[in-house]
Amino acid sequence: MDNTLAASVAHLTKTYGTGDGTVTALNDVSVGIRRGEFTAIMGPSGSGKSTLMHIMAGLDAPTSGQAWIGDTEITGLNDKELTLLRRRKAGFIFQSFNLVPTLDVKANILLPFDLDNRAPDDQQTRRIRDLVEQLGLGRRLGHRPHELSGGQQQRVAIARALAAGPELIFADEPTGNLDSRTGREVLRILREASAAGQSIAMVTHDPIAASYADRVLFLGDGRIVADKPRQSAEQISAHMLRTEQEASA
Repeated sequence: MDNTLAASVAHLTKTYGTGDGTVTALNDVSVGIRRGEFTAIMGPSGSGKSTLMHIMAGLDAPTSGQAWIGDTEITGLNDKELTLLRRRKAGFIFQSFNLVPTLDVKANILLPFDLDNRAPDDQQTRRIRDLVEQLGLGRRLGHRPHELSGGQQQRVAIARALAAGPELIFADEPTGNLDSRTGREVLRILREASAAGQSIAMVTHDPIAASYADRVLFLGDGRIVADKPRQSAEQISAHMLRTEQEASA
């Protein structure tokens, strides 16, 4: 296994349904997320980008093919083994915030530590304090999720995902519920995290968000159709437009 990869898949296929109703979400995809790199995954609706992320993260199982987190193959793990591996190795930022409604903001941020029966060390405590400040959550630590706006809940989910400094962060449209200023702040935080050695895989439809990444993967019809180094938002928009025009031609 290539130890320069934080996550990878090989010959990955995912289908839904049977017979004439079969839909192929991913078609023989092989790709890796490199360590310490910020990778954006883009493509039109139905291209398979969220399915790819969910399988890479061990949240969904492929129809065929293999997936690894680091050097551990996850396609053969049971639920308990997968849960432990994700808890130790990965952080998650999804559109559905998955905050615990009975816990306040501070307890939600500290949840990864509580689930692992440990307390943050000094470095992690400093990181949490910085995240709370950068994300404007300082006055909200005692609030519960129902007392927060959607954007504030998203910021709590981001702080929780980054709090323990996981090796790998999966982010599915992490700026989708945020105003543009807070969205840019979140993207800057993700870029800093990758510069500090964390690996980030971000699904997005937003060319501006993708322009913060070191690498942009484009999916179309369940396949990787392009793998580009850092792109400007204009370059990404132009590529997306070409892809959609070719698909409709």
